[in-house]
Amino acid sequence: MSRVRPVPGGRAVEVEPERVEGWIGRFAERHGDIETRIDDDVLTITAADGATATFATRGGTSLLEVVENLTTPRRIGLILVRLGGHSVGVAFGGKVEASTTDRKQVHGRNKAGGWSQQRFARRREGQARVALQAAADDVFRVLVPRLAQLDSVVLGGDWQALDVLRNDRRLRDVFSKAEDRVLDVPEPRRAVLDEAAERARCVEIVIQDTRATGPAADRMDTGEGA
Repeated sequence: MSRVRPVPGGRAVEVEPERVEGWIGRFAERHGDIETRIDDDVLTITAADGATATFATRGGTSLLEVVENLTTPRRIGLILVRLGGHSVGVAFGGKVEASTTDRKQVHGRNKAGGWSQQRFARRREGQARVALQAAADDVFRVLVPRLAQLDSVVLGGDWQALDVLRNDRRLRDVFSKAEDRVLDVPEPRRAVLDEAAERARCVEIVIQDTRATGPAADRMDTGEGA
């Protein structure tokens, strides 16, 4: 599971809340003097060389307040779905408090042609519907009763599978709290959910820097080794 992902014009990195202040300091060391601006709960950092870093705040009108608020523990709903498997949970401070994980059989695609392929495709579609219905039922059972306690919801897995759940009217209020990011995760299991709980508390910082690109730049801006 990568903590760096490409975005239009740059890349996004996940940084633990308690490391954000140090990350900003290292960003300034690499790119020169910085200016900060807060608009609509988004903090934008602009460096002397033109590089920018932006991330969503959790309140605050100054950089000091923003950083302080980021370290406040939050209760987060987690929805991880891939075709055939899902894991749903509630985490606080990076630790899972309640969860359920399940897997339903969904056969892979059949490369054979003709009638057998059509029959196989219908069977596979039926299995996928059953799996996604089970995932939606578990989201409803685990998260809806706790919705008032959740500060946000973080999604992970397959976009198409998540869109099916998003269209379930029972889960409308759950997905209204979902953050924009979608974590890349393998087949959802309890261990995957535990790691996602840690990642969900991280701040996603979007970096746009035309001078520095590629893996080396990614490592620098994640603060690895610091």
